[in-house]
Amino acid sequence: MFGSTAKSAPPTPSKGASQSLTAAGKRPENVLSEGVSIKGDITFGTELVIDGEVEGTINSTGALTIGQHAQIRAEISVASVVVQGTVDGNVCASDRCVLEAGATIRGDVEAPRMAVDENASFQGSAKIISRRS
Repeated sequence: MFGSTAKSAPPTPSKGASQSLTAAGKRPENVLSEGVSIKGDITFGTELVIDGEVEGTINSTGALTIGQHAQIRAEISVASVVVQGTVDGNVCASDRCVLEAGATIRGDVEAPRMAVDENASFQGSAKIISRRS
């Protein structure tokens, strides 16, 4: 009388695909995967996940996620940043900066909101400022 319908499982990412999620908990469209190395300036629009190596500058009015495998040696200026990997350089966020468990920042942070997990490492100074218009 009451039949059940089989539900198909969501597609699984291919082997080697980035497992990083954005702060909103969804898989991002723009990813610099583990094993990718860039020297120079990075500019992006709305959202970027970096899980590789970057040396230079990163600028955006969007959201940046630094994955757990990332090694960043850069000056960062974005709207928001979630750090899971390592950053050597200063970070300026116009909205918020989040250091998750396992994250390391060696540099100064400037943001109106900042959250630091107890298992993150932060060596530098933090300047909590009012939001920029």
